[in-house]
Amino acid sequence: MKKFLILNLILILALSLSSCRRSVPFKYVEGKVNVVATTTMIGDLLSEIGKEHVSVTTVMNVGVDPHSFIPRPSVTRAISKADLVVTNGLNLEAKLGKVLHVLDDKLLELGSFVPEESLIKDENGEIDPHFWFDVNLWTIAAEALTNRLILMDEENELDYLNNFNKYKEKLILLDEYIKEEVLLIEEEKRVLITAHDAFSYFGKAYGFNVLSIQGISTESEASAKDIKDLANLIVDNNVKAIYLESSIPETTIKSLIDAVKVMGHNVIIGGTLYSDSLGEEGSGAENYLDMVRHNIDTIIGGLK
Repeated sequence: MKKFLILNLILILALSLSSCRRSVPFKYVEGKVNVVATTTMIGDLLSEIGKEHVSVTTVMNVGVDPHSFIPRPSVTRAISKADLVVTNGLNLEAKLGKVLHVLDDKLLELGSFVPEESLIKDENGEIDPHFWFDVNLWTIAAEALTNRLILMDEENELDYLNNFNKYKEKLILLDEYIKEEVLLIEEEKRVLITAHDAFSYFGKAYGFNVLSIQGISTESEASAKDIKDLANLIVDNNVKAIYLESSIPETTIKSLIDAVKVMGHNVIIGGTLYSDSLGEEGSGAENYLDMVRHNIDTIIGGLK
């Protein structure tokens, strides 16, 4: 009985700690730039550029799908109290629209700084918001954020610029690393198949043919025809691996694997990619730099 009570106490404590990690309430800190970030990638970028001069609250937790994120009242309150609200934009945070549309001078949409010619659109003209998978476009976003923080906090301009320049050097090295790794895969084998269409910017920047079951938004649904067509492509191109995504259910990927098997072809799951969220603690993808490195290592590992 005593052992049972101890186990229960451990379980309650674990759940309590887990809950604390999932929910980080907004707290205004005097003397700092108080910023609300929507996605985990943006929260990480703010920490890299702002460091000790900013207080960052990220409203979407690790593993949350931003396409379907519905804000609670606590998120609305945080946004109203913040000095700055940084979003991805380009309709990624679609269901935050009603909350964000009332903001004016304290809203920064990083996607608005992506050059028009670099934007990717689907066959319906919908803009793909996943620009962060092109490291060079993420560098543009980092510079835009740096400039905004300087405008709000001129006293610490040199620190922001120094932080940006150090981070930019890391991004340059990351871009070079990806390009070197891609060369390990023969050009005709550079086919990346994922659950939803989050990697088109990656494909465009680094020479991959990217295909997915669902469209740009995870709110879209894959038809039986979509799965069959993709299965045919996998067989015709002798694709070795397809990939799960950390924030997307495995159901459609498993349906695709089954469809391929019926056609007498075997395809493996090459691993899990991080698309719309960073990884949890201990995943090796807790920040943007590590997430991108994890993804390219996983992609190359599966396709070799």
